[in-house]
Amino acid sequence: MRRFSANLGFLFSELPEVRRIEAAAAAGFSAVEMHWPYDVPASDMKAALARNNVTMLGLNTPVGNAAAGDFGLGALPGRESEFQQAFDKALSYGAEIGANAVHCMAGVVPDEALVAVESTFVENLRSAADKATQAAMTILIEPINHRDKPGYFLHRVEQAASIIGKVGRANVKIMFDCYHTQITQGDLIRRLETHLPLIGHVQIAGVPDRAEPDEGEISYPEIFRALDRFGYTGWIGAEYKPRGRTEDGLGWFPTWSNGRT
Repeated sequence: MRRFSANLGFLFSELPEVRRIEAAAAAGFSAVEMHWPYDVPASDMKAALARNNVTMLGLNTPVGNAAAGDFGLGALPGRESEFQQAFDKALSYGAEIGANAVHCMAGVVPDEALVAVESTFVENLRSAADKATQAAMTILIEPINHRDKPGYFLHRVEQAASIIGKVGRANVKIMFDCYHTQITQGDLIRRLETHLPLIGHVQIAGVPDRAEPDEGEISYPEIFRALDRFGYTGWIGAEYKPRGRTEDGLGWFPTWSNGRT
């Protein structure tokens, strides 16, 4: 049986964040993930997760100054202390609610700064990974396509694998988002097989519109069969933007969860 988690940044988004956990549990999800849940006190979030018997898989580091165009701080030279503060906030919140992972967002950078940017990201990830080890948590890094987020530093799977090699910490993994990777690179099954030892989480959405995964150009049944062959046993995050009410678009969930692909 495949394990799907609901990304509550997009799913059930018409509800307050705590009630999204209740809605996800009612729909049959036993795990969730969130982008930035920090407006909800961690004690309230922890209680809601326990009340609904739901696991929180992961959350993102704060983006920085969104009004100024920030979309993460991990790879921004000169802002290392801001990144560490953002990471410490995510790690503390995640540890309190029982999350398994923190996604360290790299940020948007100018092309001319790429060499310095990679060095900054590697050093920031080393520090973050060492802190996360103490909390038994994983660090995730996610390649994000340039159509949705122009200038985002980390945008290719091979780039993520190279950075993880330079970081040299076993608890740093790739968040392999099939939607982003299909838009940027394609060849999903080969890339999943090649990088499987470094993949800590998989996410899905339809391409090109990022709607339900049962539409668009990716054949997710083929992806799932490949993951089964490769021995992937982790969670698969449903991170898509529903066409309408989330509940109305969940027809894929019971079928794919039971392996009927």
